[in-house]
Amino acid sequence: MKKTLGLALGAGGARGIAHIGFLQALDEAGIRPSFVAGSSMGSIVGACYCKGMKPAEMLDIVRELKPSDIVNLGISPITKLGLMKWTKVRRMMSDFLENSDFSDLSIPFCCVAVDLISGRLAELSSGSVVDAVLASGSIPTVFRPVEREGMLLIDGGVLCRVPVKQVKKMGADVVVAVDVLGKCRPVEKVNNVVSLIMRTYDIMDAYKTATQKRGLRRYYDLWLEPEMGNVNQYRVKFDQSVYDAGYVCGLRNAEKIAALLER
Repeated sequence: MKKTLGLALGAGGARGIAHIGFLQALDEAGIRPSFVAGSSMGSIVGACYCKGMKPAEMLDIVRELKPSDIVNLGISPITKLGLMKWTKVRRMMSDFLENSDFSDLSIPFCCVAVDLISGRLAELSSGSVVDAVLASGSIPTVFRPVEREGMLLIDGGVLCRVPVKQVKKMGADVVVAVDVLGKCRPVEKVNNVVSLIMRTYDIMDAYKTATQKRGLRRYYDLWLEPEMGNVNQYRVKFDQSVYDAGYVCGLRNAEKIAALLER
């Protein structure tokens, strides 16, 4: 009997499109996960996949996505804790996920967010999937935090970029982590206060994740980092090279993953 596969899809903004390519490669190889956990962009891709959306469908959607489909500026960013409201994104995600509950998904799924009230990581695996993935992807200062069950939730990547421990806890025998951010790369310049905040966050995140990776070694069997150079995770415009990087990563490692499942 084959072992069960758990995928931990990491945070990464625009670089998270690589997750779609990775899932497409696994589908072509006949490898299907039994469990999926996601953080931030990884939670959005993971939730759609677990709902039954094909990677090719996701690719068609992101190819057509425009900034105007996402950007929805609020009038009081300081008092409302974020530059943008969730209205447009919520409507879009509700269409994709059909307002599903976690129990409606065809593959068990969980995602992570950070509760500003307690300062702790929140593992979300019940209730509204849309609320959960919006919370997991709520980039601090950019999107408003999501209120849920007495918590005030922001981006899961703040504390947990790649949720390997969570997918292992779900019951996966073999855990494959897909980290689309990888190491901290140099930038040409920092233009304004928003890019200053984002760059500071990126630097802290890279070093925190490197430390966590060593401590989490017993929870994962394979840690993959699709190679996509210096692609900016905060861009909205579709970049085919990001999808291709995930696809190539999946192709190159499909045989290795299959072998882990047969051991």
